[in-house]
Amino acid sequence: MSKRISIKDIAEKVGASVTTVSFVVNGKAAEKNISKALTEKIKKVVAELGYQPSSLARSLRTGKSKIIGFLVDDISKPFFSEIAKFIDEKASASGYKIIFSSTGNDQSRAAEILKIFQDRHVDGYIIALAEGIETEVINLINSGAPVVLFDRYLPELNVDYVLTDNFSSTQNATRHLLDNKFDQIGFITIDTDQRQMLDRLAGYEEMIAPFHEPRVLKVKYENSASSQQQIKNFIAENPDLKALLFAANYLTMDGLKLSKNEEGNPLNNKAILSFDDFELLEYVSPSITAVEQPIQDIAEYIIKLLIKKMNIQSTDRKPEPQMVKLGTKLNIRQSTAALRNK
Repeated sequence: MSKRISIKDIAEKVGASVTTVSFVVNGKAAEKNISKALTEKIKKVVAELGYQPSSLARSLRTGKSKIIGFLVDDISKPFFSEIAKFIDEKASASGYKIIFSSTGNDQSRAAEILKIFQDRHVDGYIIALAEGIETEVINLINSGAPVVLFDRYLPELNVDYVLTDNFSSTQNATRHLLDNKFDQIGFITIDTDQRQMLDRLAGYEEMIAPFHEPRVLKVKYENSASSQQQIKNFIAENPDLKALLFAANYLTMDGLKLSKNEEGNPLNNKAILSFDDFELLEYVSPSITAVEQPIQDIAEYIIKLLIKKMNIQSTDRKPEPQMVKLGTKLNIRQSTAALRNK
């Protein structure tokens, strides 16, 4: 293995001091009154030797790594992957790089990843709080690290949040179904204490209460096959349902997979509405009505809040944490057209 080129190697080749080379490498030549001739000579040797500054060494020297840690339970989910894409774009425009990772809903893995982020001296953390890692995140917040949470939240945590208005959004979705004369509506969610999912359930229950008893399936989510079976059983047990409102797009996908059932499609003649939109829903037949979360706005607020926190010096008075709650858009498509109820 070839030896890593150091500033000392460059200094010896140029015949200058290590300090002088360090100033040039770090863009401080003019500030330190280093001659243009010597500056160009050092830059030439840097290029010839292929010197790459150590990001860790720079972070120890400056206190800034220009790196942000991004942690969610499963970055392959459409919502998280879209957020990650826009976060990357917006962070890059501000001179930051992102380390992306998924916990896989594994508490020990989450703790491990957070430790790696700390070892890399990341400047800030963007986290969608998964079940089981609350203690680790609370410790991180209490340590004074810049943290912004999104999607999921704990009301007792005094930290910056960027959230969707899950309660009102699900109310509006349920109202849309009722307005189109679908008077028996089932709600399919997951069996969880995650606050955002409870808010979606509460929005449905409050809107449906004047019309009929809530019909709710709380999927004990292990995998897609298990979820599909639970959804299938729920539909069979409630044959009078006219509409199904899915609380997350991966549940919508599990429901749509039932259309391939050899025994027939249990979703036939039922209105379908998904919380979370993604491209496929627009192109299946019939196209699926969906609640679209404002992904670009979520990403923009996350980066804005985090950069503000990262720029606050320890001696500065820290502002009160903010909770940004954003509205959604209901994309109305064929699956909830009133004529499907005739």
